[in-house]
Amino acid sequence: MADYYKVLGIDRGASDDDIKKAYRKLAHQYHPDKHSGDDKKFKEINEAYQILSNKEKKAQYDKFGRVFSAGDGFSAGGGPSSGWDFQGFADGFGFGFDANNMGDVGDIFDAFFGGLGGRKRKTYQRGSDLELGQEITLEESFTGVQKILKYKTFVACQSCSGLGHFPDDGFKSCAICDGRGEIKETRNTFFGGFAQVKPCKQCHGAGKIPNKSCKDCSGSGRISGQKEISVSIVPGVADGQMIKISKAGEKGVHGAEAGDLYVRLRVRPHPIFKRIGDDLLVKKEISLIDVLSDKKILLDSISGKKLGIGIPHGFNLKDKIVVEGEGMPKLGSYGKGNLLVDIDIRTPKKLSSKAKKLLEDLDKEVE
Repeated sequence: MADYYKVLGIDRGASDDDIKKAYRKLAHQYHPDKHSGDDKKFKEINEAYQILSNKEKKAQYDKFGRVFSAGDGFSAGGGPSSGWDFQGFADGFGFGFDANNMGDVGDIFDAFFGGLGGRKRKTYQRGSDLELGQEITLEESFTGVQKILKYKTFVACQSCSGLGHFPDDGFKSCAICDGRGEIKETRNTFFGGFAQVKPCKQCHGAGKIPNKSCKDCSGSGRISGQKEISVSIVPGVADGQMIKISKAGEKGVHGAEAGDLYVRLRVRPHPIFKRIGDDLLVKKEISLIDVLSDKKILLDSISGKKLGIGIPHGFNLKDKIVVEGEGMPKLGSYGKGNLLVDIDIRTPKKLSSKAKKLLEDLDKEVE
């Protein structure tokens, strides 16, 4: 027999509220009607909850490790409320199961199906989210830029203002659900047969049908079209970052709101600079003579500014020269990263006797 506390992921000192919360979370996660559902796991969760949520059964289980009842079988003493109609149960659990102890089941499935037992609820679907890629240059990432995006998706039908019908022409009661907005479906499950109350698919839970539907969108309230939006890209964004634009995605049906648009940024590789966090790395080739003569290194920064950089005396040429504040803007602050200059020394291909003599004299001077 499974450890009911482990099944619900709680310790033996858990309160009634903790037991209920754990059950609701796991039942919602593993319900067979969900995409990620697991019928076997769902049965274990319900079995554990029926014992641990009942004080007498829980005390018996804590003492003996199982629950005994008359005949050590399965008993059912009626049906729960909240819109569920139990017609029968299977034997073989090995513990006393009381259907009257399932008062919370309606609450659990209220989360699954959005309301049971006569509550009307429209089930118009929100539009899907969309994702687009946008390439920018490193310079645009440095300064920030405004981009115009055009993309095909579902947009609101202009003829009916995205409703799919014309309210001024009135409505009639739905014949499928008799105006209730809900229908009752019977299903067979591990626990037996039960009736499930669901929103009517014909009227989408509204209980009424419009007298005049829009022909242009076939009553859906949306058509295929093109959207055009302006996206503000702030300075300092990095490659792979995502920008969310609310309600710029696919339009929902029957007047439901649109989904969101996610713009994934791609910063094009730069021919000169390499980005490392908020810093920029640049390689600069200079001659040995320039180094020895303290000649300044001339560089173009990412901002287009001309920089003259001197090599400090005693500097190890294997290290990088750091120019503070000449890197990328830091998101969320006013600071900037640094420019890292990687020096590559170019030696002469051929030295004249005069040049060699000068280097020898220099070597003596350094010593």
